[in-house]
Amino acid sequence: MALESKRENNVVARLAQTVNLPKMLKVKQLLDHSHIPAKEVASAVHEELSASGIRKRIAPGKTVAITCGSRGVANIAVITKAIVDFVRECGGEPFVFPAMGSHGGASAEGQKQILTGYGVTEEFLGCPIKAGMEVDQIGTTKDGMPVFMDRYAHQADAVILCGRVKAHTAFRGPYESGILKMAVIGMGKQHGAETVHRDGFYELGKMLPVIGKVILDNANVIGALALVENAFDQTCRVEAMTAEEIFEREPKLLEYAKERMGRIYFDNIDVLVVDRIGKDISGDGMDPNITGRFAVPYIDGKKKIQHIAVLDLTEDTHGNCNGLGLADVTTRRLVDKIDVDCTFPNVVTSTVLCTPKIPLFTHTDETCIQIALRTCNYIDREHPRMVRIQDTMNLEEIYISEAMAEEAKKNPQIEILEEAKGWGFNEEGNLW
Repeated sequence: MALESKRENNVVARLAQTVNLPKMLKVKQLLDHSHIPAKEVASAVHEELSASGIRKRIAPGKTVAITCGSRGVANIAVITKAIVDFVRECGGEPFVFPAMGSHGGASAEGQKQILTGYGVTEEFLGCPIKAGMEVDQIGTTKDGMPVFMDRYAHQADAVILCGRVKAHTAFRGPYESGILKMAVIGMGKQHGAETVHRDGFYELGKMLPVIGKVILDNANVIGALALVENAFDQTCRVEAMTAEEIFEREPKLLEYAKERMGRIYFDNIDVLVVDRIGKDISGDGMDPNITGRFAVPYIDGKKKIQHIAVLDLTEDTHGNCNGLGLADVTTRRLVDKIDVDCTFPNVVTSTVLCTPKIPLFTHTDETCIQIALRTCNYIDREHPRMVRIQDTMNLEEIYISEAMAEEAKKNPQIEILEEAKGWGFNEEGNLW
């Protein structure tokens, strides 16, 4: 190989050189683009809150705590500020607090740093951000489980929950990621999240409404703003509701959200190449609802992918490699970015210890992808089925191998954008 001197030269690399990667076609998946234009999001939030009945529950001069989570929620800074402005318009005294369980290294400083990374700052909001890890016990479930709540929020006169409703990556139920999860796990901080997760995710779908009822019965939650996003990480729906309406309305929003999820319109994939993973992409780094590769044994992914190669971490994940353990091969570049102090508290709290495991890693992207393909079993090696995506949140334009071209042409949800060509590795054997 002409560029061998500039690339890795080791035993694994030499084994990989026997693998010829297929040419790839760039295709467009036709997904639902409908959304609220970014410039209209703030007014949509204000309109929803005004029509919800929450206004009359905000007493002049009283403090109102507003949740803000750690996920990469679209327009989160603008949405949070819109809630702040609404509360102030009603005469209340708003403040924002991080509601993200054990994320951010399970520290107040780390959680506030995550909010800063999203543009959620005191300067932008025009109100205080109260970050702390202290909690108060506000009740118990019928079976004796203690229920906790952020101390700043508990001391406030009222709380407004704000969260994105979507399919969870580790359990199923009428309530998954959303308002109740924000109340139970996000607002419970590390201590509350650990208590809820102590028996794993298997019963979490059943426990969320049980614990959530204790919170809504004993805390000062006056309402919520639910957010739904389309397959392009765009806000497509905002819906405000009073505390009493959460149990009835959230399941309907979850169904709506699942209908608008991104997806890969191909199955039986030999190798899936994922350019990057991160907590800002998914709680599991790469969404198992997209890849079919779940971290828990009681969810069976329908999509069949033999090997997954992950090339890098996002910048906004801050070294948190949760989800890397779901990959089969990765790169040294990614491994060098891992921050275990940021990753491990979240993993320990969740009790799912496989998610940060480091798989076999190589020095270049090319070798990583070649090893993923070389080690597949029972495939057509002359015509492998390979897919490359940027991440599980950006699925409109993807790459597929030549062997999948005819399938793509027959699918009305697929448009071929570019004819097949090589991968485009640079002199170091990387894609960028």
